[in-house]
Amino acid sequence: MAAPPSLVVKSMDRVILHCDMNAFYASVELLARPELAERPVAVCGDPAARHGIILAKNERAKAFGVSTAETVWSARRKCPELVLLGAHHEKYREYSRLVNDIYCRFTDMVEPFSIDESWLDVTGSGLLFGDGRAIGDRIRETVRGELGLTLSVGVSFNKVFAKMGSEYKKPDATTVIDRGNYRELLWPLPVGALFFVGAATAAKLAGKGVRTIGRLASCDRNALVSWLGKQGGMLHDYANGADESPVRLAEERRRIKSVGNGITFKRDIRGADEIRTGVTALSDTVAGRLRKYGLKCHSVKVDIKDPYFKTISRQKQLAVATDITEEIIAAAMDLIARAWGKDEPIRLITVTACNLRGGDEVEQLSFFGADGVTPDAAGTGRARGERIDRALDGIRRRYGDGAVTFGSILHNDIGIDPGERSDAAPDGNAPDGNAPSGSFFP
Repeated sequence: MAAPPSLVVKSMDRVILHCDMNAFYASVELLARPELAERPVAVCGDPAARHGIILAKNERAKAFGVSTAETVWSARRKCPELVLLGAHHEKYREYSRLVNDIYCRFTDMVEPFSIDESWLDVTGSGLLFGDGRAIGDRIRETVRGELGLTLSVGVSFNKVFAKMGSEYKKPDATTVIDRGNYRELLWPLPVGALFFVGAATAAKLAGKGVRTIGRLASCDRNALVSWLGKQGGMLHDYANGADESPVRLAEERRRIKSVGNGITFKRDIRGADEIRTGVTALSDTVAGRLRKYGLKCHSVKVDIKDPYFKTISRQKQLAVATDITEEIIAAAMDLIARAWGKDEPIRLITVTACNLRGGDEVEQLSFFGADGVTPDAAGTGRARGERIDRALDGIRRRYGDGAVTFGSILHNDIGIDPGERSDAAPDGNAPDGNAPSGSFFP
C-alpha cells in the first residue's frame, strides 16, 4: 500500500565540492616575490641546474606552453624569459593546512585528495551558506582574501563530476555540473577526460570505438566489464553519474593504521629479478598512497603465499620513517631475501606500510642516519628519492598512471599492467589526463 502523500520523503542529491588550488606551488612562491607576478614563473627542483622537471607554473608561463612535468630545458626553449624558482615543500604543506582549515569552516566533511585538492560534502550547509555555487564562490573569496591564493571549484552531486567541474574552467572559477547539464558538458569530451581513465585504459577503449565519455556511458555495461574487468563497470557508472562514494571526514584520514597492496601473479614467480619486479610495482603504489595521505611508515610488512597456499608474514622496523618508494622496495626485498628461498615459487606478495605517523611530525634522527650511514650521505640520498617521487606523482596526476613507470616493470609476463595502478577509486591517486606512456629508470 502506498504511503500517504504527507509521508513520502523525496531523496535529495548530495552537494559535493571539489576545490583545486590554481598553480599552487608557483602561487605560494609568488606571495614572497610579488615583483614577479607579471612574469612567467615556474617552480622546479633545482633552478641552478640545466636539467630537472617543472613542478608547477603560473598562468603566464602556461600561456607559452610550459607544462608541468616537462624538463627545464624544454620549458626554456618555449619561454626564454621563464623565471625558475626553487621548491619549498614545507611552505606548501603549511598553506595546504591553512586552506583546509578554511574549508572546515563550511563543513566537517573535508577529504584531502592531494596537497592542493580536497573534496567537501556541503549537503548540510545550505541553510547557513546557500547552495553549492554560493558556497564555492564564498570559499574562493575567503581563500583569496585571507591567503592571497586562488582556486577553482567544481560543484556536483558526486565526487567524480565535482572533480571534473574544478577542471572544466580555470583559473579562479566555480563550475556547476548537475543532473540537468552533465550530458551536455561532459559527454562530448574525450573518454580520457573522465576521471580515473588513464592513458592505457583510454587506448583500450579507443580500440573498441569508444572515444567519448558519452559513448562510454551508452555502452553495454557487461561488454565493458568483459573488456576491462571490474574497472569497466565502475567507469560505466561514473560516466552515467552513478558514483556514490562518500566524502570522508577529515578525522578519518588520521585513523589510517596501515597502507598495503598485494597481487596474485599471473604465474608463479621465482628468483630475485621477478620478485623485484613484483615488489617494485607494489611498493610504488603503497608509497604513492602514503604521500597522498600525508603519512610515513615506521615499518614494512611482507606477506608471501606459495602455490600450495602456505602463507608467511615478515615485518621489519625502519631506522627512519619513510614514504620513499625506493626505501620501501629495499625493506621488502630484504625481508623476502631473509625469509624465502630464491628458487622457491611465489603465488602472491603483499607489501604493507605499518606503524604510520603524519608526514609533518618531527622525528629524531640517529647520529649515524638511516641504516648506519652518516647523516649527510643519508640525507642526500633521501632528498634525491623524495624529489624523484614528487616528480613521478606530479606526472601521474597530470597525465595518468601509465605515463611513467619503472623500467623493470615494462614488458613483464607476470600480470602487472604498467599502465594501471590499483588506486582506481575516489580515495586513490587516480589519473585525470592523457599522455604517451614512458618509463622511469631509477
